[in-house]
Parts: sequence; C-alpha cells; structure tokens
Amino acid sequence: MSTVRTVLGDIRPEDLGVCDAHDHLFLRSPGLPGQELNDASAARAELEAFRAAGGAAVVQWTPYGMGRRAADLPLLSRAAGVHLICATGLHQAAHYAPELLDRLRGGLADLFVDELTRGIGTSGVRAGLIKVAGGFHALDAHARWTMTAAAEAHRATGAPIAVHLELGTAALDVLDLLCGELGVPGDRVILGHLNRSPDLVLQREAAASGCWLAFDGPSRAHHATDWRMPEAVRSVSEAGFGDRLLLGGDTVVAGARSVDGGPGLPYLLRRVRPRLVAELGTEQVDRILTANPARAFAVEGR
Repeated sequence: MSTVRTVLGDIRPEDLGVCDAHDHLFLRSPGLPGQELNDASAARAELEAFRAAGGAAVVQWTPYGMGRRAADLPLLSRAAGVHLICATGLHQAAHYAPELLDRLRGGLADLFVDELTRGIGTSGVRAGLIKVAGGFHALDAHARWTMTAAAEAHRATGAPIAVHLELGTAALDVLDLLCGELGVPGDRVILGHLNRSPDLVLQREAAASGCWLAFDGPSRAHHATDWRMPEAVRSVSEAGFGDRLLLGGDTVVAGARSVDGGPGLPYLLRRVRPRLVAELGTEQVDRILTANPARAFAVEGR
C-alpha cells in the first residue's frame, strides 16, 4: 500500500490535497546572512494564509544542517491544519562548514536512512524525501557523493529524491547519474527549478525520462519564472507529460514571506494558479496540484 510520510505520520496519497510541492518554512545558510527563515510564528501565519487560499499540504525541502527545526513541524501542522513533509539530504557544499562535511564522510547514506526510518534527531519526525543538489551546468565531486548516498538511501527506503538544479541547469547530467549509473527509477526523481532554464526542448526531454518536473520559485525578479512558466507548462503538457509536473513556491528568505510583505506561500494559489488555469483549464491545473504530488511523494510500504 502506498503512503505519503508527513510529520504527523503516514497518510493515504489521496488525502494529501492541494500541495505546494517545494517550499521552506525554516532555512538558514552562510550564503544568506541575516535572511534566515527561523521564526515559528511567521511560519504558522504563512501556513494559515496558504490554507485560507485553498492549500492543504507543503513539502519542505530544507535538508540536513540548514535549520529544518523538525521538532516544530508537527505543532505547526496541527495548528494550521496543513500536511507537512520534511526532507533529509544535503545541499551544495557552500551551505556547510567543511568540518561538518568531513564528519559525514563514510556515513551519509546511513544518516539519510536513519532520518527516513527512525527520525530526525530526537524530534520523532521522519523525513519523507531526500534532497540533494547539482551545480551550474555540471556535477562536482560533492554532488556525486551526495547523489550516490541518496540513491543508496532510496534503495533502502523507496523515498523519492528531490534535486536542486542550480539555475535550472545540469538536468540531464543528474538523470544520467541517478537514473543511469545509479539505477534510480525515473519516477522517484524530482527535478527542482527546471523552469529557471527555459529550454522547452530540454524540459520535454527530461520529462520523457519519467522524472518529475517541479516548476517552483515564482515571482523572483531575477529568474525567468512567472512570464515563461505558463508557456513551459503548456509545452510539457501538450507533449504528453502533464502528469509529470509539480508546482512550488520555494520561499527561501524572510522578506519573501507573505507575512513580511513578499509573495510567500499563498502566491502559488492566489496568482500562479489562475494564470495557469487560463492556459490549461481548471481540470489539468487541479491534477498538477493534487494528483501529481500525491504520486510523486508516495512510497510503497516496505
């Protein structure tokens, strides 16, 4: 039987509801000084605003060592009435101190499996996906190390692997490694940010592998997102891959939250959804927001 692992326990995929498939409630990085997402009250207000806009589930892609605050997630989920899925995994090396990465050598896959099966620290929260990251148009040694560990953890648990693509690049390199060399099924791989490299041919080629395309991060002025997203979603759908699409907000800094004057989680449903409905129709957009994430984040019982 398939289940989706939320911070409050496993649920049936069909109970997930309207889902923001890639976002962050908490996040910190040395690359974003002073812009941390670390306010539980703001996170709750953001979830409540998302719920009021019709949202039912949020997938937090914040991985190991970047301020996930896993112990706070069950409280927030209950208070806001929104399903939350938490990630294990490891981001690019630039987000970590070298000594932390040194401590993880030789045991990264075991860490991922432990957080997927036993729980994150003493929080009792079990992760529901593995998040890793590629580089700009290439995969460095760090990316290959983390993706190899992710593939091993996937084989042990069945958990999906979500990949940060730097500015939407290196998608085919990621697929060659994960699905080619490492044997991860395409439908267990989620490519994030592919919309930031608005190459319609490449997007369709990636979708043909069976992987998921997460079009995320709308309203970012320095990315080709909002104005190209409808065209890209239509292109992928018309090529027969509408059942491989996911949508997310990817809020990564405090100023981007709606409660702090930014677009935040509600923007996905308040502004992006109507624009896509005008392009594709309500039925197709509803599938992208509900049926697709229910399949992408579901895991067969083991």
